[in-house]
Amino acid sequence: MVELTLAIAALQRPDPLYTLWRRRTLHALPRSAGPLLELVPATAKGPLFLDPLSLGFDDGLDQVLSAPTPFVRTELRRVHSAGRRPIPWTRLLADRDRESWQILEHAVRAAHACVLDSSWDRIRAGFDAERAWRIHILAAQGIRAMLVGLAPGARWHGTTLEFDSTDDVEVTLNGHGITLLPSVFWTGRPLVGRYAQGMFLVYPATTPLPLLDDPTANALATLLGRTRATILEQLTRPRTTTDLAHQLNLAKSSVSEHTKALRDAHLTTAHRDGKTVWHTCTPLGLGLLTGSPGTTKS
Repeated sequence: MVELTLAIAALQRPDPLYTLWRRRTLHALPRSAGPLLELVPATAKGPLFLDPLSLGFDDGLDQVLSAPTPFVRTELRRVHSAGRRPIPWTRLLADRDRESWQILEHAVRAAHACVLDSSWDRIRAGFDAERAWRIHILAAQGIRAMLVGLAPGARWHGTTLEFDSTDDVEVTLNGHGITLLPSVFWTGRPLVGRYAQGMFLVYPATTPLPLLDDPTANALATLLGRTRATILEQLTRPRTTTDLAHQLNLAKSSVSEHTKALRDAHLTTAHRDGKTVWHTCTPLGLGLLTGSPGTTKS
């Protein structure tokens, strides 16, 4: 359910990465799904009763439809106070108008069928690869390194993990845990929310939906993309940009972009010898290839 609302938000954001996906999806989106576009803004900060933490779609939809009335009213009031124009039929949701809740149910079902069903295998593959990657970092470098890698600019200030945000929000766990929810649709800063089950943090998965390959591909290709995974495999011994371009039949400029991304992820390193730049795997990159945790120095 969380991924569904994030996908609805993505349909309203001018993110170049999602241009083709957004165009195809909006063209296919049935009219009955329209009410969700009215409830969920591009910021994804819609009413929390729409995206409960659930075991699956049916369970999630049941939770939406049975959300306590005070919770529904509080969330609709919060969304409208944030500058979202009140929509007449949503006021009827707060009053438990039966027809309005039927409209919402049909909208959620239609949006789920159109937006998520056809891509679910890829979404799941991206989630599994993301989870494996975070567990790998956790084993190799510890929980502080794993958490600080969730978003660009994240940093530790003592025992406080800080993220850049447009909101000034401080969350104290008081000894309780927090659920990490990677999303293949969300590309913004991490989002934090509070449910009855506890706190959650949504962050962008390493590989967004438009870059996910065939879900039957190996986990490394799913995580990095097929080309970057192939380049990483080539770098178990030092190679130059020219070597890689010739071996993989790619333009040198394309190889340079991929090797930069791998270096930024600390999976490879580069050193210059005269005019030649040599690339090779780091211990972390080798560990990812072999399935064993490596170590890196920071």
